[in-house]
Amino acid sequence: MAVGFLGLGVVGSGVFRALTQRADLHVKSILVRDLGKPRPVPVPPGLLTTDPDRVLNDPDISLVVEVMGGERPALDYIRRALEAGKHVVTANKEVMAKHGLELLKLAGEKGVNLLFEASVGGGIPVLGPLMKDLAANRILSIHAIINGTTNYILTRMAQAGLNFADALREAQELGYAEPDPTNDVEGIDAAYKLAILATLAFHTAVRVEGVYREGITRLQAKDFRYAKELGYAIKLLAIARRNGDALQLRVHPVWVPQEHLLAKVDGAFNAVEIEGDLVGHVVFHGQGAGPLPTSSAVVGDMLEVSRGLAAGRVRSPALRLEEGLRVLPMEEVETRYYIRLTAADQPGVLAQIARIMGDLRISIDSVIQKDADRRAQTAEIVITTHPAREAAVQKALGEIAKLSVVRQVSNLVRVEDWPEEGSGA
Repeated sequence: MAVGFLGLGVVGSGVFRALTQRADLHVKSILVRDLGKPRPVPVPPGLLTTDPDRVLNDPDISLVVEVMGGERPALDYIRRALEAGKHVVTANKEVMAKHGLELLKLAGEKGVNLLFEASVGGGIPVLGPLMKDLAANRILSIHAIINGTTNYILTRMAQAGLNFADALREAQELGYAEPDPTNDVEGIDAAYKLAILATLAFHTAVRVEGVYREGITRLQAKDFRYAKELGYAIKLLAIARRNGDALQLRVHPVWVPQEHLLAKVDGAFNAVEIEGDLVGHVVFHGQGAGPLPTSSAVVGDMLEVSRGLAAGRVRSPALRLEEGLRVLPMEEVETRYYIRLTAADQPGVLAQIARIMGDLRISIDSVIQKDADRRAQTAEIVITTHPAREAAVQKALGEIAKLSVVRQVSNLVRVEDWPEEGSGA
């Protein structure tokens, strides 16, 4: 089976190395931007090209592996490969999040495979089980740590007391974070992956624009300290939950109970918890990024194509889309909250804050005064709430910030609680 590569960067080189060691597939052409660039893997002479037509127009190449990344020109090349009747394996989360349904439809029309296991969770097998092994379930929720960079940063902030800038710098030095970490630390990467997961889980066309997103840049070391004191860890979670005919789709920092499995996922590891009506809660855990784990998923998909052709079958998932589901605006989401603010250290402050929250039907769970500054005559106040509506909480924070006794509303982090069966093993 002749294979053409689109890209030979970190992931592509890992796939090429794994492929030559483990699979009887013949790589015929590899598209690269720069023929003279040093490669981390030896490539036989004549395989490299800067001409995409050598891959996309070659009738001998029946399988195209896209490991370029980014939306363009990867989308155009994938579309051309499918139009030409070639099978495609891709690790591209951005393309699949934005154009996956269109490309899957095209693959079905052309009778070819389009497989994309590596687009979410790297080496963790989660998309295949979601589409096959869990197909009998009505999926109720997804809670996922699906960005290794941010999880490493948050782990270091929690365990070593580092501030965000120092933890990010450490992640960059170790190669976990890019020189421009925006896609990771602002939750963009996780939003792409959640869009893919939610589309497959809930059989609906999820647009990336419909995923509410917050990054981790506002978190400080003291937020982790207070969370730990109250029995929580802080993780960047991608959350999808079905409530009747509405879907919650959100990526943001979350307080997770320390006894929950997701709270124990540290470093650059990923984990995806899926709740089904029949199976209950299942968790997929492992290395979510890097050339070796991603190679595992890509080569696995390639072998699936190869074996499928030998058996006379094609496995591009035909998605049955469910009508009538809507994405719940973030303003309508109800959850619990952690709020940290700095206020004057004087009588009556808490009463003013409580009055505003009470008027907006926000029930306070706990209030703790921390880190009083006698010189500035201020104190830090940590508030946790019972479940409240997002719109009400945001309005309350706006009014609290205007109080003369409040110096700063420093942070807000949402708190996620699970029923008993969602915790533990």
